[in-house]
Amino acid sequence: MSLKQQLTEDMKAAMRGGDKARLAVIRLINAAIKQREVDERIELDDSQVLNVLEKMLKQRRDSISQYEAAGRQDLADVEKSEMAVIETYMPAKLTDSEIDALIDDAIAQTGATSPKDMGKVIAAVKDKAAGGADMAAVSARIKAKLALHISATAPYRA
Repeated sequence: MSLKQQLTEDMKAAMRGGDKARLAVIRLINAAIKQREVDERIELDDSQVLNVLEKMLKQRRDSISQYEAAGRQDLADVEKSEMAVIETYMPAKLTDSEIDALIDDAIAQTGATSPKDMGKVIAAVKDKAAGGADMAAVSARIKAKLALHISATAPYRA
């Protein structure tokens, strides 16, 4: 069953069960998916739906930090509950060792040798991680690994 079909089934179940909070979030997800489909005039597949969900999670994270900085814990809690529902449709999170292995493979595949090659590495990792990792954290790790790669291969200058 595709993610879109799963969302539709879960929406029906939330309607039957009277779970208004879950229903509202599922409707938000469906609206975001429909908006992208209409804007781009395409039918989204599961990987593209995951991209929409990742974007929604990122928006919620940003909102939470803004609300907490402004002292609005009530609004931050609403965003956190929405995040919890959205995360149920995301694939299982990758472990640190799995992320490191993906990064190492991507560096080897792309032949990256400096931070200038970071875009190639991120593109390679993003396809394989597909919602299984926070790409901001992955990006920071890639940058650190490429910086280490340079310092390890740089010639010694006295």
